[in-house]
Amino acid sequence: MRNTRNMLLRRPAAGKALVVSALLALSIPGIAYANTVGVTVKTPGATAGPGSAFAEISTNAACSSGLISGGGINQAIGTGSSSNGNKINGTSPSPDGSTEYLGSTGVVGTDVTYWLGIGGSGGAVNASFSSTPYAMCFSSSLINHTQVVMNKVAGPTAPSTVGLVTATCPANTRLLGGGARITPASVGSLKPIASFPTFNDSAHAFGQKAAANGETNPDSWSAVGWNGGGGDSSNTTYAYAICSGNNINISGTTVKVRFSEVSGPTAGTSGATVTVGCGQNDGKLVSGGAAISGGSVTTTNFTGPGSQGDHLNGSYPSDSGGNPVTDGTTTASYWSAFTHTGAPSSPNTYSDAWALCADDGI
Repeated sequence: MRNTRNMLLRRPAAGKALVVSALLALSIPGIAYANTVGVTVKTPGATAGPGSAFAEISTNAACSSGLISGGGINQAIGTGSSSNGNKINGTSPSPDGSTEYLGSTGVVGTDVTYWLGIGGSGGAVNASFSSTPYAMCFSSSLINHTQVVMNKVAGPTAPSTVGLVTATCPANTRLLGGGARITPASVGSLKPIASFPTFNDSAHAFGQKAAANGETNPDSWSAVGWNGGGGDSSNTTYAYAICSGNNINISGTTVKVRFSEVSGPTAGTSGATVTVGCGQNDGKLVSGGAAISGGSVTTTNFTGPGSQGDHLNGSYPSDSGGNPVTDGTTTASYWSAFTHTGAPSSPNTYSDAWALCADDGI
C-alpha cells in the first residue's frame, strides 16, 4: 500500500516538471525557435557553346518545387588565349525558362521558378566553352510568394566605362537575391562584371556602393555592365531583384550579407576564385553575387577593373573550396565568384563575392 501511495504522490510532481519544461521552452530563445527557410540547388549540367564569335547561348535551371530566391552560372572556358573569349552575358530570372524580362521596368513577375545562365563570346571561341546554370529553390513557412523587380539603363557605350543600374524591392518586402544581364550579344566586349546586394540610400550612394560584410536586410540589387571597346549597338544593362511577396509580415525576418574581396587576377589570361559563406547563426544561404572590380566596392562607388578585357565566368553556390555544388544539394552555405582577365595585364584588379543568408524568424 505504501508503494502505491508513493507512486500517487509522485505524479503531480512529474506533471509540474513537464509544465515547467514547456514554459522554459517557450521563454528561452533558441529552444522553441526554428528557421523554416530551406533551399535546394537545381542544375541540369553544362550546355556547350557558344560555338561562334559574338554570340550567346541561353540555358536554364528549374525548380520543381519552391520558388527561386536567386541563381547562378558557371562556365568552362578552356585554356590558352582563346579562353579570354568566354564571358557571362546574363544570370537572371525567367517565367518559363526562355522568356526574358527585358521590357518595361518595375515588378515584372511573381512566383518565378526558372533561372537563366546566359553565356557569351567575344572574338575568340573554342570547343571547351560551356555554361551551367543554377537555381536556388527557396521555401519558407512565412515567405510563400516572391516577386521580380527589374530596372535597366542604356549603356555602357564608351570603352572602359561602366553602366550601373539598381533594382529596389517594394516597401515592406525583403530582398532575397538578384541578377544581371546585358544586351546585345553582338557587341562581343560588352559584359556584366558585377551583380550584388545593396541599399537604396545615401550611405550606399543609392546602389553604387555594395552591401558590406555583416550588414542586414539590403533592399536593392545592382548590376554593372562593362564595355571593353566594342562600341555601342543600343547597349543595355539590366538589374533584377528577387523580393518577398506583398502583404507578408517580414518584421521578424533577417537577411544577412557575407562579403569577401581578394586581389587579382592581374596577369593576362589568368583567373581567380573568391568564396564566402554563411556562418552558423546567419541563416540559410539563399543567393549570392559576384564582381571583378577596381576594389573597395563596399566603401567607394563602384569602379571598373584594370583591363578592358576583364570579365566574370562564374557566380554560383559552392563548397568552402569554391567547387560548384551538385544538383539536389540542400546544404549549400557558400557562394563563389570566378573572374578572368583579358589578354593584357590587369593591375589594381579585385575579385568580390557576396552570400545572402536568410532567417525567416519563425
